[in-house]
Amino acid sequence: MPKAPQLVCSKTKWQGREAYTLSNGLIQMVNLTGGGHIAELRFAEGSGLPTLNPLWTPPWKSMEPFQYSARSHAKRYGPLTEGKLLSGIAGHNICLDYFGPPSAAETAQGLSTHGEAPSLKWCKSGERLRGGQLNVALSLRLPEAGLEFIREAGVRAGEPVVYLKETVTNERKLDHFFHWTQHVTLGPPFVSTEDTRVFMSVTNGITSPEAYGAQALLAFGKEFEWPLAPASAGGEADLSHCLIRKGFGAVASLLADPSRDVQYVGALNVRERLLIAYCFRRADFPWVTIWEENRSREAPPWNSRTETRGLEFGSAPLPVTRHEAFVRGPLLSTPTFSTVRGRGRVAANYVAFLAELPEGFREVRNVSLEEGAIVVHGGEPDHEVRVSASGLKASGLM
Repeated sequence: MPKAPQLVCSKTKWQGREAYTLSNGLIQMVNLTGGGHIAELRFAEGSGLPTLNPLWTPPWKSMEPFQYSARSHAKRYGPLTEGKLLSGIAGHNICLDYFGPPSAAETAQGLSTHGEAPSLKWCKSGERLRGGQLNVALSLRLPEAGLEFIREAGVRAGEPVVYLKETVTNERKLDHFFHWTQHVTLGPPFVSTEDTRVFMSVTNGITSPEAYGAQALLAFGKEFEWPLAPASAGGEADLSHCLIRKGFGAVASLLADPSRDVQYVGALNVRERLLIAYCFRRADFPWVTIWEENRSREAPPWNSRTETRGLEFGSAPLPVTRHEAFVRGPLLSTPTFSTVRGRGRVAANYVAFLAELPEGFREVRNVSLEEGAIVVHGGEPDHEVRVSASGLKASGLM
C-alpha cells in the first residue's frame, strides 16, 4: 500500500525472534509477535539523537514464549508459573486478563504469570495510512479468558510519538471482570543509579503486602506518599531514584492523581538527556505499579544479574493472584479491575514518546497536552520542551 515518506512497517527479526518494526525515520518501535512485547522504542540511526533503547532487554537469551515447555525449558527459565512468561519477556508487555501469578489450579492448566496475552502468538491484523498516520494492528485471541485483544500503534512524520489504541472484545455472553496493565519495564544502560530519575503524576500508595524475593527493599503493606516509601531496614526509600540498593527488589503501587484526567509516567537519563514517557487516561488506568529488580533474584533466569525499573500503569494495583485481588476488593477507595460487558467491547488510548532534553534539564515537574504538542515542564521556569504530537486529538486523549 502507498505510504507517506519514511512511514514504514516491516517484518523483521529481533535477537532471532519474529517482529514488526514501525518507523517514521525519526523513531522506531519493535513489536515482537511472541507475546506482543514492545522490545524497542528509540530514536532511529541517523536521526542525530540518542539511539539508546530505554526499554529492558533481559540478560538471558529469549525464545518464543508460545514454544515454552516446562520439560524442556524449566531449567533455563524457571517453572511454568513464571517461566513461560520469562522465556519471551522484553521491554513493554501487556498483562491480560490478570496481573500477577496464576493460582495453583491455573498453573496446572498451563497458565503462567500475567495472563495469556504475553505468552501467546500475536498476528498482524491490519495496516492503514490515514490522515498522515500509519497504523499497524497486532491481535490475538485469549481462548481461556474468552477475549479478543487488538493493539494498534501509529506514527506520524517528524514526531517522536507512538499513538496506541487497545481494544478488548468479550466473546462470551457473561460480563467479564479482568486486569489490564501496561507492564513497561526499563533497563540498563538507560537505567542507572547515578543518572536516571523517575517522574509520574501519582499521589499516595501502598507497598506490596508480601516479600519480593529474598531481600525486600520496602516494608510490607505500608501506605505512603510519592516518592518516599517506608524501607524494610527503617527510614525511607526515594522511589524517584533507580536501582536503590544492590541485592534488593521492590514492588509498590500508587494512585494516579485523581485531580487529573490525563496522567503520565516517565524516566529521564540526565547523562544521555533522554526522556521516555507515556500519557494515558486515569479512567482507563488508575494505578501505577513500581517494580524494581536489582540483582536480588538468584534462581534462573535471573541469576542475580538482572537490573530493571518497571513503571506499570493499569487497572490493577498489585501483582497477586486473581482470587486474592477480587477478594480484597477496592484499595484506597479505588476499583482494582476493568469490566467488559457480555459480547461487549472496551478500548483505551495512550501515547508513548521520546524527547532529548536540554543540558541542565534534570527533573520533570509535569507533562501536559496541548493542541498539536506534548509539553514537558522542568524544575526551572524556563525549562519547557514541546514535543510535536499532531495526532493527539484524533487519539482521543484530548
